[in-house]
Amino acid sequence: MKSLNFADWLERRWVTPSYAGWLLLVLAICLFGAATNSMAGWLYVISGISFALLIIAAILPRRSLRQLQLERFPIQPVSAGEDLTITLRLHNNHKEAKSLLQVWDLLPSGLGLGRPQGKAIELVPPKNFYQWSYFQPTQKRGVYHWQNLQLRTGAPLGLFWCRRSQVVPAKAIVYPQVLKLQQCPLVDAIGAEDQDRIYSDRHYQAATEGMTKTLRAYRFGDPTRLIHWRSSARFDQFMVRELEVVTGGQELVICLDSGALWQAELFEQAVIAAASLYFYAVRAQLNVKLWTAGAGLVTGGRSVLETLAAVQMEESNEYELPRRIPLLWITGRAESVEDVASYSRWLYFAPPGASSSPRSALCAGLTVEDGKDLSQQLQRPPNFSPRMVS
Repeated sequence: MKSLNFADWLERRWVTPSYAGWLLLVLAICLFGAATNSMAGWLYVISGISFALLIIAAILPRRSLRQLQLERFPIQPVSAGEDLTITLRLHNNHKEAKSLLQVWDLLPSGLGLGRPQGKAIELVPPKNFYQWSYFQPTQKRGVYHWQNLQLRTGAPLGLFWCRRSQVVPAKAIVYPQVLKLQQCPLVDAIGAEDQDRIYSDRHYQAATEGMTKTLRAYRFGDPTRLIHWRSSARFDQFMVRELEVVTGGQELVICLDSGALWQAELFEQAVIAAASLYFYAVRAQLNVKLWTAGAGLVTGGRSVLETLAAVQMEESNEYELPRRIPLLWITGRAESVEDVASYSRWLYFAPPGASSSPRSALCAGLTVEDGKDLSQQLQRPPNFSPRMVS
């Protein structure tokens, strides 16, 4: 092991002999020893040529890696299970062509089990570049950073290997999976107790006063109480007032209990659930936001996905939980459900072997059982109705 580490260090700092290089070195030493014993001039010549060849072969690989520059292209985010497209470009700024090169991309441990991706390059023309793209499978969400690229060559004789590193930072974002939910009664029922905050079309039909937005010609079916008589007399036709009416959607905050300790598999399921419920609420035209302990309130599809890609359990609670707004509390702690307000909902991820669902909450919720299909469970109606309190 120590010899391998020394050879690796030698290759990164200077050069290290290949198998052929070691063989030629041993042969040159043996020929030199035989020449010393026999005083044969032709053996001195052969051993001298061998040593000269080794010296030249040790110098040229280092020179081959000079004036080579590596460049990365931005990596587009993907969802877990999809392939990252990673593109590299090798620039040859020298007046001579560079040949027989290897490029290694040292990936982080979360991508491809930390195995480097390599490419053999036969030739890079002078003052030109070689572009290389490869596809890296992903299995787990996350924000991955790495920076080391390595160039390696044994050109032109293959007797010595030389390797040099270049720092080229890279960032790859792997979003959590988003389940396509056809329905979600848990989200649909949120805010049912707070309907007085929503203005419907019937409010508009019943309105008799308010800020006038514009006047338009009367159309069949318009309420006669909205006719503006003074303007009608001026234009010699019925003119109807259009009122400025607030018609905002129901607010909802999806809260992930990221400040608590979770089982790793359950936390990943909870992140997938948070992403899926967020985009379901967006399709339902709700005014929805995401909250985590470390990021606070986040809105916007891309921002939410990036937040969920980076979220970790046991985050520091830097942001206070929103109040007086309907919440969907996603947790793995049964006792935390007790603090959820009556107009909110909860989603509880039960650990394996859990005896029962939370029964002390004042609002409805849903228990996700371990080992069952998450998509089907999220589309079920709440399995617990709020307990009546006298």
